[in-house]
Amino acid sequence: MPTIHVQLFSGRTIEQKRQFVEAVTRVTCETLNCSPGSVDIILTDVTKENWASEGVLWSDKK
Repeated sequence: MPTIHVQLFSGRTIEQKRQFVEAVTRVTCETLNCSPGSVDIILTDVTKENWASEGVLWSDKK
């Protein structure tokens, strides 16, 4: 069973998340030849103050 963990900045709408998990599930099934019932997707919303790149918090980037 593929389990896909996705971390993303907070702020996406529930409809965007629905569309995303539908698309990822479809492509996963096509690519791995598995059934949709075997695909789990875990979405984790992260605030920009809890994410950093290049030593800088995203909340501090302009």
